[in-house]
Amino acid sequence: MKARKSLLVLGMALAVISLTSLPAPAAVAVSCTINTTSVSFGSYNVFSGLPLDSTGSVIYNCNRRAAITITLDRGGAPSFNPRRMLKASEALNYNLYLDASRTTIWGDGTGGTQVYSDRSTPRNRNVAVTIYGRIPAGQDVTAGSYANSVTVTINF
Repeated sequence: MKARKSLLVLGMALAVISLTSLPAPAAVAVSCTINTTSVSFGSYNVFSGLPLDSTGSVIYNCNRRAAITITLDRGGAPSFNPRRMLKASEALNYNLYLDASRTTIWGDGTGGTQVYSDRSTPRNRNVAVTIYGRIPAGQDVTAGSYANSVTVTINF
């Protein structure tokens, strides 16, 4: 019974405070949308001594200025390095990066990865961020289609 009375008194005190305070402008919640374009590598040549690079993008738009982060998951792989595209039980290693030199793995901030961050997003404007993909050279895999899905998450 005491807990109920305490809560009731607290509710009345808050009502009094809100009635005697100056009017505040209405708060508008931050809302963001996110879209992606796939990283499509095309044909991988097992005999090439060079990695196969490609790009995709993440496009986000927020209704208000906000600090945001964008994370990518492992895509079902046991770790971020490497991520794996699969064809049945066969794997083709690859990774996704934040930088064109393909040295900073884009992940969730764990396991040596980094997240994309924007401390003050532009208001009501599409922002495109490039995803840099790379399949390392020298992988002995059979011909066929390899695929993987990675979840992209925007936090604001």
